[in-house]
Amino acid sequence: MTTDECYRLGKITKPFGYKGQVIFFLDVDAPEEYAELDAVFVETRKGLVPQFIKEIVINGNKATVTFDELSAEEAQSLVGCDLYLPLEMLPELTGNKFYYHEVTGWRVVDSEKGDIGTIASIIDYPAQAIFQIMKNDKEILIPVIDEVIDKVDRDEKTMYITAPNGLIDLYL
Repeated sequence: MTTDECYRLGKITKPFGYKGQVIFFLDVDAPEEYAELDAVFVETRKGLVPQFIKEIVINGNKATVTFDELSAEEAQSLVGCDLYLPLEMLPELTGNKFYYHEVTGWRVVDSEKGDIGTIASIIDYPAQAIFQIMKNDKEILIPVIDEVIDKVDRDEKTMYITAPNGLIDLYL
């Protein structure tokens, strides 16, 4: 299993107690959906290492976790490591909601300009995520906001948008 086949769940932030427990920061919209989690992949220098969960108690976006057969010293060594789950464990989204990784390579059609290119990536800045769209050798940057996205067509792998007035003209 590689990080390309997974999504980032969060991070181990600190040890808890003396029995090898740790605290997870869950970097997800609905942490409570992970209350029945039985395993995670922990990213170490050796790559992704599966760790089986004996007990998990979620409180907001933090979780107190007891791993199976992990000493306090071993738990301490995992502090700061990122947590991953396989992509197939992502909840399915509907409507205009999407995961950033799933729309890479999709066509983008603007209501005024028509086909403006393909999503090369989504640049996730702290203040605002941005679609990086490539049309031939030109880059077009469009904010990822609900007001811009008209329709997400998963079957056609196409994103229909209405870009802010004049924004696309800046790039073409």
